[in-house]
Amino acid sequence: MKHPITALYDDSGEITEEIDARERDTRDHLRETQRIVDEHHPRRLTLTLTDIISETPTTVTFRLARPDGSALPPFLAGQYITVFADGTSRAYAMSSSPTTLSHYDLTVRRVAGGRVSNHLIDNLAVGDTVTTTGPMGTFHHNPLFHGDDVVFIAGGSGVVPALSMIREIVDRGNARNLHLVYGSREHADIIFRDELEHVVRMHPNISVTHVVGGLVTAESITEAVGDLAGRMVYVCGPQALYPYALEQLAALGHPRIRIRLEANGAPAHPERDPSWPGGVAPDDEVEVTAGALLFRSPRNRPLLDALEDRGIRPEAACRSGECSLCRFRVLKGEVHQAQEAQPRMSDAAFGYVHSCVAYPITDVELEV
Repeated sequence: MKHPITALYDDSGEITEEIDARERDTRDHLRETQRIVDEHHPRRLTLTLTDIISETPTTVTFRLARPDGSALPPFLAGQYITVFADGTSRAYAMSSSPTTLSHYDLTVRRVAGGRVSNHLIDNLAVGDTVTTTGPMGTFHHNPLFHGDDVVFIAGGSGVVPALSMIREIVDRGNARNLHLVYGSREHADIIFRDELEHVVRMHPNISVTHVVGGLVTAESITEAVGDLAGRMVYVCGPQALYPYALEQLAALGHPRIRIRLEANGAPAHPERDPSWPGGVAPDDEVEVTAGALLFRSPRNRPLLDALEDRGIRPEAACRSGECSLCRFRVLKGEVHQAQEAQPRMSDAAFGYVHSCVAYPITDVELEV
């Protein structure tokens, strides 16, 4: 049936006749689109551990590949995948280059008391099967906005996404300048030390400044990289690095909009957040109702962790308040949401929180 608007155009009759004469497209475009989406953004991957590479006394790289050897979904240097283990999950950035999709390299440092890092390092063996998400995350270089002269401030295992960026620059022969300022407690803790030294010798557009046993101060940043004006600065490392690095960069007059922080887990001490309610003891327990489940949990334990402890497994990935996969609704009670959370503008009005960085202040009822 011809639409009335076609009569307003010259020669519309010939055009519509030509269209009507075409062979009908009977392909299932929705199915094909979904296939492409699943191929590039799979909800789950089942991977095989093909190699374990010792990096430092406390750090190893796990090399993961598909059992059939086929290519893995593409990713951007700096992104992560989430590993499911020991009844929970943790996000780990890829250290491998996005130019090589035969495997993902996850470089994991042992954390004192760390549930998943210690479990992986102590228990994984070559040949084991590992379940992960597909690649995700917003911490990566954007060529349209970040420019070709960038600075990366890393602490400890925060160097992992930096190495992925560096490897991509080398593999693609990019002209981008990257200066890494890398803080470590001691020389033995420097991850990828030999590779970084080799890259610096061979590629003048990449430079590395090590800060060992000290702090990356505003003065040391200026001494290492010069004027920051117009340059994007990436920051990745332990949680304590973020407020400190922001303070040092602010002292240099660097605008916040030119600083990218990598999400790196829930805060270890949520009560130190300036927005934590005054006079509220973080260790005291409150009552949590989640559907038919009723239990008590300390205020300073993220709701996501508390639910996982009791066998409820909400979808989760970053565990840092960014991805929103663990978002759910609070029906009753007061919840503190850490400043790391990146909620939607409507979430507060309708009671939604990111459970990985949400802490019950009073007795609460959750819609799960």
